[in-house]
Amino acid sequence: MTLTWTVVAAVLVGALLHAGWNTLVKSSTDKALDTAVIHLLGSVLAIPVLLFTGLPPPDAWPWIAASVAIHIGYYIALTEAYRHGDLGLTYPLMRGVAPLLVALSAALTVGEHLSPLSWAGVAGVCAGVLALGLSVQALNQPRAVAFALANAVIIAIYTVVDAIGVRKAVDGGGTALQYLAALFALDGWPFALLVLRRRGFAVAWPYARARAPLALIGAAASFGSYGIALWAMTRAPVATVAALRESSVLFAVLLGVFLLKEALSLRRILGTAAILGGVIALRFG
Repeated sequence: MTLTWTVVAAVLVGALLHAGWNTLVKSSTDKALDTAVIHLLGSVLAIPVLLFTGLPPPDAWPWIAASVAIHIGYYIALTEAYRHGDLGLTYPLMRGVAPLLVALSAALTVGEHLSPLSWAGVAGVCAGVLALGLSVQALNQPRAVAFALANAVIIAIYTVVDAIGVRKAVDGGGTALQYLAALFALDGWPFALLVLRRRGFAVAWPYARARAPLALIGAAASFGSYGIALWAMTRAPVATVAALRESSVLFAVLLGVFLLKEALSLRRILGTAAILGGVIALRFG
């Protein structure tokens, strides 16, 4: 498996989509409800896709079930991180640590060994991402940092689980789209029901109805972003795809600056340069 320019371009598009729906959640007044609505709508969108593609092979289902369970923890940590900290702090921390964890575990979990140049690329992306997120404000937002770092571990776990699962699906005669549709069809319900129980229907329904148009865009972006990532993992090493996908932090920083009026500093510019260098190293590694 090699990381071609086609895969690079596709994953970068997915990164932009990923940053977009995360910015949508951060800009909301109720982050847990917004996350629930987006992914519940993602489940609804996945149903007709699943009817069209058919079910993935049996070997993929244990991995889908595991991923659904892991994603519940991801959504909880995500909403708590955004509730306690800025997008410009929490998003880079979550996304910057995970690729390194994936790379470190790839040899044991999926039998992949990176070249020295690829390792340099992973390190460059992670360093750049962390440079974008780490600042003095991190000392003032310890709960946000704690949830973000916990979520980095969760992200690494579900990345490896889904990489194995989607490859099982393809090896069994299925497709990445089948795996994605099955995962999304199941994924949105548990967290949505958990939030509904906490908020109550009288609060959740008016909010969900008002946010539905934007949430539908977020759901489509989430579906497309992860679909691209899963497809890429069937064609390139999981660690390089995971690292490349975190270039979404670049887009998150820009969206945070222009839409959420967050500050752009020299540190963030240098972090951006490190990520771009890492992406180039990944491509040629």
